[in-house]
Amino acid sequence: MDPDSLSDLGHVLHGGVSDHSVLDFSANTNPLCPRGVASVYDAALSASRRYPTDDYTSYRTAAGRYVGCAPREVVPTAGGLAAIRLALGVSVRPGDSVLVPFPSFGEYDREVRLQGGTPEFVPHDAALDADPEPHAAAIVCNPNNPTGDAYDPRALRAFAERCRDAGTVLLVDEAFLDFTDHPSLAGTPGAVAARSLTKMFGLPGLRAGFAVATGDLRRRLEAARPTWALGTPAADVGAYCMGRTNFVEETRNRVSAERERMRASLAESFDVHPSDAPFLLFDVGDRSVGAVVDAARQDGIAVRDATTFRGLDSHVRVAVKRPRENDRLLAALADV
Repeated sequence: MDPDSLSDLGHVLHGGVSDHSVLDFSANTNPLCPRGVASVYDAALSASRRYPTDDYTSYRTAAGRYVGCAPREVVPTAGGLAAIRLALGVSVRPGDSVLVPFPSFGEYDREVRLQGGTPEFVPHDAALDADPEPHAAAIVCNPNNPTGDAYDPRALRAFAERCRDAGTVLLVDEAFLDFTDHPSLAGTPGAVAARSLTKMFGLPGLRAGFAVATGDLRRRLEAARPTWALGTPAADVGAYCMGRTNFVEETRNRVSAERERMRASLAESFDVHPSDAPFLLFDVGDRSVGAVVDAARQDGIAVRDATTFRGLDSHVRVAVKRPRENDRLLAALADV
């Protein structure tokens, strides 16, 4: 991290809705988590009186099976954002430029600047056509947040090869990839895949994730990661969750069906962006974004004002939840 960059950057607060009586469609996390998690957590909490073993063998093995890579290529991190910071920290020096997609996750900009780098913004749907040659790193969000569209796997792999040939590290944020049937770039030479267990397994407060890389890039990530990067509960619950393949499949099917049902309903009033993710982005048109947000709030529902994303000025994003919850949202927005 570049100490000189800190004077220009403050801390950005994140978090969900503090009022638990509000139905939160602003955060894209699974409303369900796998059965048995509480028992695993309780056992791990008892074991937390001792330091965790820093090799995280069980966690790495589970992660390797989950994304299809060798366990040794897995670098445990406290969530997906920690994996992103770690990847940029070993790739970007002060003065370097980094390709950053927009509209996309706003933390990419901040994390690049924390390393003293300069974000070079490119439209997310043109990111794979960009020339990686002049840049120390390139970032891709797959599927992209907040638009929800996933990249064609062959085009993404071709871009990864171009990045490798140019000596540019490719950072692929795969926080929502497990909601799709697209292959991970985990284990691809020259690329870092950043994964989060927050979204699929509905445990955002646990802070568990990992990065995947090969060769010298993996060695640098492993050398730079904090010792005891994961607490025992996060490591044990994370390893357990990644083995729940039936839960993942059931979640994918539910999200896919509900997303299409919600899209069709919302499209009667709004311009809805196609999505492969557990959320939908829509343009409110001539309406005020504030009016749409307020209308939902009056019915006890929080939605995401997406105008905070670079390049969006009339958009709202909503998560895909369970059918009864989705019905409440659709009813609240029907007459806006």
